[in-house]
Amino acid sequence: MPLFGSTFSPKKTPARKCTSLSSLHLLDRTTREIELGLEYGTPSMNLAGQNLKFENGQWVAESGSFTGNHRETQRLRKRNQQLEEENNLLRLKVDILLDMLAETTAESHLLDRELEELKNHSRRRK
Repeated sequence: MPLFGSTFSPKKTPARKCTSLSSLHLLDRTTREIELGLEYGTPSMNLAGQNLKFENGQWVAESGSFTGNHRETQRLRKRNQQLEEENNLLRLKVDILLDMLAETTAESHLLDRELEELKNHSRRRK
């Protein structure tokens, strides 16, 4: 007999019931697709009155009326590209100006220290 009570003995798990009560797994593939609605087709959406469908990794207009907006989209993309390039150039210029400012500030502090040392040195001589 163990010192602190009986030995560990877990309860046995009850037997499982039938895995599925549905008979859909017995149907063939085409019948399951019809029953469960697995035939999706291509994704499509309506955006601002334009019907678009997803083909080959891109959204494509289903109707021909999208071409006018397509030109506008291309123009806006080009303008966006130009603005991004200008923004990058301006960021580069700001970085260069900040570096120049830091360098000038450091030189100014060095010159101020040097001036103070010369003033102190000339006071000691008097």
